[in-house]
Amino acid sequence: MKYLLFVLVLTVTSGSFAVSAPPNIILVMTDDQGYPPVARHGHPWLRTPNLDQFFDSSTRFERFLVSPTCSPTRSALMTGRHSMRNGVTHTILERERLTLNAVTLPQVLGAAGYQTGIFGKWHLGDEDEYQPHQRGFSEAFIHGAGGIGQAYDCSCADAPGNSYFDPIVRHNGTFEKTHGFCTDVFFAAARDWILRSAKQDAPFFAYIATNAPHGPFLAPDAWKQRFLERGFSEQQAGFYGMIENIDMNFGLLISMLEEQQLLRETVVIFMSDNGMTGGGSGRAGATLGTDTDGTPMNFWNAEMKGLKGSPDEGGLRVPFFVRWDGHWQSGRTVDRIAGDIDVFPTIVDLAGGRNPDGQVEGRSLVPLLDDPAAEWADRYLFTHVGRWKTGEEPNDYMWKNFSVRSQRFRFVNNAQLYDMQADPGQTENVFDQHPQVVAQMREVWEKWWKKTRPMMVNEEAPMSQVRPFHVHYEEQLKAGGIPVWEPKLVKVP
Repeated sequence: MKYLLFVLVLTVTSGSFAVSAPPNIILVMTDDQGYPPVARHGHPWLRTPNLDQFFDSSTRFERFLVSPTCSPTRSALMTGRHSMRNGVTHTILERERLTLNAVTLPQVLGAAGYQTGIFGKWHLGDEDEYQPHQRGFSEAFIHGAGGIGQAYDCSCADAPGNSYFDPIVRHNGTFEKTHGFCTDVFFAAARDWILRSAKQDAPFFAYIATNAPHGPFLAPDAWKQRFLERGFSEQQAGFYGMIENIDMNFGLLISMLEEQQLLRETVVIFMSDNGMTGGGSGRAGATLGTDTDGTPMNFWNAEMKGLKGSPDEGGLRVPFFVRWDGHWQSGRTVDRIAGDIDVFPTIVDLAGGRNPDGQVEGRSLVPLLDDPAAEWADRYLFTHVGRWKTGEEPNDYMWKNFSVRSQRFRFVNNAQLYDMQADPGQTENVFDQHPQVVAQMREVWEKWWKKTRPMMVNEEAPMSQVRPFHVHYEEQLKAGGIPVWEPKLVKVP
């Protein structure tokens, strides 16, 4: 009897089990959207009512900085350290492969008792040992390469002849044929898995990584029509149509969580993987003035310098909205810089897991989510575009296509310094006015690079003579064909 009374007292003083239990976690990451294409950010043409509502109800990081291109950001999310320290210096040519020496986020979450699922884009190695179902995900529903239908002269290649419409996915190692537009399919698969996982005793982590709005800029006709009628080109209408379709699917996800009463026990994160692509983001026959070099601007980039593939703010800044009903207040903004290396330790912190020894260089953002005004020491965030040619010596590129960011300054290419607080658009180079800042940033960059260079483990990798997705697809065809995938509990829009 005394033992039962003791347990009762502990339960009352520590709160309900729902509060103390680790939350479910959903991470939604779009491809090539970047910061500007959200209506709440001031975009002049887009309608994103569901993202706008989520913006209003979340804590927003105003300066969240990721890597300049796809694979690097994804590797940082999976490990909590800079992409080049994972061997990822490119998006193709065997240099997109996440080193097998890294402990991945789903491995850590699995050890903490989580079910883990990925839906959409992996892009960290198409060879068998690099695939997500071999690296900690208990559910993997993905396309190959960096985009649906892509194929390169290396191992990086999707299923042959794949399309944004009715795509073939690799589901836990087996190819399956789906029906519907790719974004609709990936969100439907995630919702279906979440509904099934919510019935289990364990919490879940769902990583929904759309390939949209990455090029080619294809969207269903119904999502393009409004833009075509306003005079946008087919390509631009495809880009914006894909984003509005993402918004619809995100709304379906949030509605499902509300209907299932899961929002109070689920952390939901929305972000993008790099700065906005310029390929599909303009309007036919219209400009918004001229860039600093006199080039007409036919897209809206939130008055930032740089796009995807740039070490400047516009190449790295993305939305980062985080919501956990009943735990964090809505409508708050965090002004401290944060980045892709912080996602891993933040999620591990929330899950009650343990960071791998010596691997994680990011910080948990939970203190800022609890209180945006919390004490937060300044630090440096490092960026390098990479993408030198295979066989070239990386050290030759040490002082090219890089930047170092502190809360106040961005140091770019060893010749430019911008005061990001006074001049967020990077219009005035203050390099000569702050010699001590330049010297300090040069020093920390050089130390960082020298430590990082030996960790670029893919630089000497020979090009694969086969495309694993092609090989396995043909083997499966011969062995019995490609089954049709159908969700069990939801519909594809």
